[in-house]
Amino acid sequence: MTDSLWIFVWTVAALVLVGVYLSWTAGRLDRLHSRIDAARAALDAQLLRRASVAQELATAGVLDPAASIVLYQAAHAARQAEEEQREVAESELSQALRAVFAESAQTAAVREAPGGEESLVELDQAVRRVPMARRFHNDAVRAARAVRRHRVVRWFRLAGHAPFPLAFEMDDEPPASLVDRPGG
Repeated sequence: MTDSLWIFVWTVAALVLVGVYLSWTAGRLDRLHSRIDAARAALDAQLLRRASVAQELATAGVLDPAASIVLYQAAHAARQAEEEQREVAESELSQALRAVFAESAQTAAVREAPGGEESLVELDQAVRRVPMARRFHNDAVRAARAVRRHRVVRWFRLAGHAPFPLAFEMDDEPPASLVDRPGG
């Protein structure tokens, strides 16, 4: 074989390797974006569940009237919030839950009502699952951002037209009286 043929063979081999690498990276980025979509759907489901449970509890008549109004308004706002206002509305719901259940007396009043223990268990599960779902979503966002920061990904536009992934930042601290309650 002549030298020019060897150069051609090595050039083709290098181009094939670069093509395989770019294809693998684009596939990885696509899987990360799919993971973000799935994690966001799970987060949305958990946020909706938390707001629904809070709204049910607010309308059940077991809380004092002021607490019921505060909790209902925050839960309703969280359920109706537009995407741009969602983080703020969900944070306000967390704050309302902490305000309503700031003392264990409110928790005890709910527990003593018919069906109250089940309501508290459901609310406890809902407020505990939100931080986990948010963590999974934000971890997926962090991984996709790390890949998208690479020069090769930017140069070859491997992300396509996918929007830059954004983390979901909110106050998701659960009420202390729910976390500290027996069996919780």
